[in-house]
Amino acid sequence: MLGLRTTIYKVSDLEAAKLWYSKAFQTEPYFDEPFYVGFNIKGYELGLLPEEDAEKGASVLSYWGVDDILKAYEHLINLEAKPHEAPTNVGGELMVASVYDPWQNIIGIIFNPDFKLQNE
Repeated sequence: MLGLRTTIYKVSDLEAAKLWYSKAFQTEPYFDEPFYVGFNIKGYELGLLPEEDAEKGASVLSYWGVDDILKAYEHLINLEAKPHEAPTNVGGELMVASVYDPWQNIIGIIFNPDFKLQNE
């Protein structure tokens, strides 16, 4: 295993989702087609896949690293995301939180000052 490469969120309105995720992650997509929109988030892929009747569930969580979890959580809530899990300390300085995007996908965020990328 080489680590996280891609997280894909299924959305019913690709154009609205593209705009929302551009604001949420403060970046524009590098790949923008009617069948898939891709964002490069510090070397990791965030993909939007259009699907009208996407099955939703909380069985999978991906956490995106942040430097300030309270600020990042507030930013997403201000974009009309709905709370899933408020910022919570899970040991030491490690904190996690998650929100529902407007399409009911769960976006996790994590503050982990000890995480360092390793060379592949």
